[in-house]
Amino acid sequence: MAIDIDVSVDAGDWADEAALAEMAAQCVDAAIARLGLGDPMSELSILFTDNKAMQALNAQWRGKDKPTNVLSFPAFDLSPGDPPGPMLGDIVIAHETLRDEAALEAKPFDDHLRHLIVHGFLHVLGYDHENDADAEEMEAAERAILADIGVPDPYSEAD
Repeated sequence: MAIDIDVSVDAGDWADEAALAEMAAQCVDAAIARLGLGDPMSELSILFTDNKAMQALNAQWRGKDKPTNVLSFPAFDLSPGDPPGPMLGDIVIAHETLRDEAALEAKPFDDHLRHLIVHGFLHVLGYDHENDADAEEMEAAERAILADIGVPDPYSEAD
């Protein structure tokens, strides 16, 4: 894997860092292959935390004083398809929000976690969902990447 992923757990009831790092690498490798990015030499940081820390970040950076499932902080302004630079950025995922969403949607926790890792990774690569066309492009990429690693369509209403 050419992307060096720094995985840290600072709060929350997460699995051990080695297991999270393995899952993150699986998701990132699948995305790189699916998107045809070749063998980029880059760095990515993923922080696994809790709702309290996530709420503080969401308030500080987005002006929303509530926790959210995932935040992405791209190091550079990329557009989908641009080659990654030497530093991609940071992804932060909140345990309780992820757990509650997975339960509410009757999805396995690990499948939902893989979805959020892929979702966050696409954001640092320049994908977004601010309008319908961009959302369709991003969701199509998510579906394809997740299917490659055996995760069912996260947007399907029929399970």
